[in-house]
Amino acid sequence: MVGNGYLGYRGTSPEQGPDGYVALVVTDTYDCADGQWRELTTAPNPMFVSACVEGVPITVDGATHVETTLAMRTGEFRLTFGEPVDDADVAVSVERFASYDDLHLLGQRWSLASDEPVSVDITFGIDARIWSLNGTHLPEIVTGGDAGVLTAAGRTVESGIDVAVAAVTHVRHDHAGPVATEITDDGAMRTVTVHLDGSDEVVIETIAAVYTSNDTDDPLACAVAAVRGADHGHCETLRNASRIVWRDLWAAMDIQIEGNLADQAAVRFAAYHNRICTPAHTDRLPIGARGLSCQAYQGAAFWDQEIYNLPAFLFTEPDIARSILVYRHRTLDGARRKAERLGYDGAFYAWISGDTGDELCPDYFFEDVLTGRPIRNHFNVWQIHVAPDVVTTIERYVEVTGDETFLVDHGAEIAFEVARFLRSFVRYDEWRGVYHCIRLLGPDEWHENVDDNAFTNHQVVRALSFAIDTHDRLAVAHPDALADLAGALDLTADEVEGWRRVRDRIYLPQPDAETRRVEQFTGSVSDTHLRA
Repeated sequence: MVGNGYLGYRGTSPEQGPDGYVALVVTDTYDCADGQWRELTTAPNPMFVSACVEGVPITVDGATHVETTLAMRTGEFRLTFGEPVDDADVAVSVERFASYDDLHLLGQRWSLASDEPVSVDITFGIDARIWSLNGTHLPEIVTGGDAGVLTAAGRTVESGIDVAVAAVTHVRHDHAGPVATEITDDGAMRTVTVHLDGSDEVVIETIAAVYTSNDTDDPLACAVAAVRGADHGHCETLRNASRIVWRDLWAAMDIQIEGNLADQAAVRFAAYHNRICTPAHTDRLPIGARGLSCQAYQGAAFWDQEIYNLPAFLFTEPDIARSILVYRHRTLDGARRKAERLGYDGAFYAWISGDTGDELCPDYFFEDVLTGRPIRNHFNVWQIHVAPDVVTTIERYVEVTGDETFLVDHGAEIAFEVARFLRSFVRYDEWRGVYHCIRLLGPDEWHENVDDNAFTNHQVVRALSFAIDTHDRLAVAHPDALADLAGALDLTADEVEGWRRVRDRIYLPQPDAETRRVEQFTGSVSDTHLRA
């Protein structure tokens, strides 16, 4: 796939439609169409191109040979496929990219060649038939075409976000026939017939733009203006501008491994996808667990964001790491609402967090296979480690960058509110004088309703320690800021002392004296799933 943190386009063939799982996924378009799952919206597809050679459809599904390439260095998807039609060998080539020079733009070059004279009927434009996982997000799409620009626009069914797509297309062939335009509910299309002489090719070049009402008051006008402006330099100019940005990105993020080509390719593949799924242009949005490749996992943040995604930027592009953590501060109220709903204090971060920080993981989405009875899902209430995960990542960020301003303006409030939550969550064993974390689901997401998961308990201690240390640090270095924050949060010295008691008395699983293995959770050593 290609992407740039604002949008993502799956690695599909241009003639494919919703049955081929084509998706142009746009960030900051959260919508709940089915009453259960809030997810990102897939936009109309401006990269559609289909061809018939002598009346025979040329498709990747019917091809006799297919080759797909991802040029990670420049962020370009390439596809070639072909098949015989009578005595002619027909070949299609596709090159596609999401611009990093202008995040709203996409470009595509589609070409078809034949080694024998053939007649080619081509349809190209914006396909308004949309593949979506959970409901129809754009129930009414208005298509149009004016002054060389094709358009499609709709409004999300629940959140009321306007999504607009515009495209400029060019037929590159010296003897192309007249181009006709057809506007229907299914899309805004153009058609043309081209006669190839057996030594030439026909090219369809597309520049497309996507805007939403979260970007501007008039997304359709902006999309049209963007493609008209970009069209002056043609698709190749746009691609070259994007390549320059990619050159600078790789200069910052590349990891070089000598002696093992497979490892080198794997680490660059991971770095590429980590980059294109990160909304580096804003501090309001999360990194989706599936990036912008589709709507699965709602385009929302899980604990992966802090534990896996953010560290890739910490030493190379710390401003992006900071933006990711500022997002957590912006969504702190959502975490507070979750904690309050479940009867806790402070802030309990959502297991699945979108633009507001409210929990996107439904309480019920499983059914008993025999009775059809809804089964309570506990992913969103037992995986409490997501909250201290955020805090320990803040600790690491401040340690690496020395960003005291972030700590004062954002980090301290998050740490204090999570510490409040953790104190209210733990249970005290008066007989042994020890605090426990009960009813957990650890990071393996397999062993449910367990007590004292080792990873979770250790993260709780780290988060509480950081909250206490931050309070002490601000008391010395920024007493006025601490006074203001404590006043706003109604935070007292007794409460901080309570964090200290929990931190000092919580049960921490330790390595076995003989095996050096840490029990994953209470009773896990005897669990049949973990026996050697």
